[in-house]
Amino acid sequence: MLKRILQALGLSKKEEKGPYDDILQSVRDFQNRPIHKELTAEIIDNAPDDNLLQIVFDNLNAKIPEDYDKHYETVMSWNKSRQAIYFTWCLEGDVVNGGFNQFYFNSNGKFYRFIPDALRLLGFTSFAELVQQANDTYEKDYAKITEDQDGTLEGFAESYEDNPLNVYDKLFYELQEKEDLGKKMVPYIRSHQSDFIDK
Repeated sequence: MLKRILQALGLSKKEEKGPYDDILQSVRDFQNRPIHKELTAEIIDNAPDDNLLQIVFDNLNAKIPEDYDKHYETVMSWNKSRQAIYFTWCLEGDVVNGGFNQFYFNSNGKFYRFIPDALRLLGFTSFAELVQQANDTYEKDYAKITEDQDGTLEGFAESYEDNPLNVYDKLFYELQEKEDLGKKMVPYIRSHQSDFIDK
């Protein structure tokens, strides 16, 4: 009891850090990160490489209107550099989380035809070829891939069984071990800074 009173008054040492305190602090830092609705050359110049991609993606994400019906036209109005970063970020997030099946199913899947060119623009030739193969399979086997996707979680889960896209997930992960998409997008952003600044 005395220990608690002393701690409350700030008269005793802080308790030792728990094993998850650093992780919890990282989560808090991420949740409270500044979102720049307008990017300047100064913000980009001062951003550490580890944070730059997140800063640019947050800026792009902030440009998407709340009316999601305008999502497509908004993204398609951006210059090719902004589109390339946005498309690649979304592709990587979906494929890592749930494979190509999830990517095509989710709302960003509507951009699938543009992604090979976006990847080539960023210098990811191997990824571009892989995504083009996945796109071709998706179009060719669309009926089989989507037949169980009836809007339910169960139907979506069932759509993974014998899905012809599954082979591309493994190839994507293998490529990721050789080429870090995130790290390679940072030099592109720095060398094309004017494509990302708002003022």
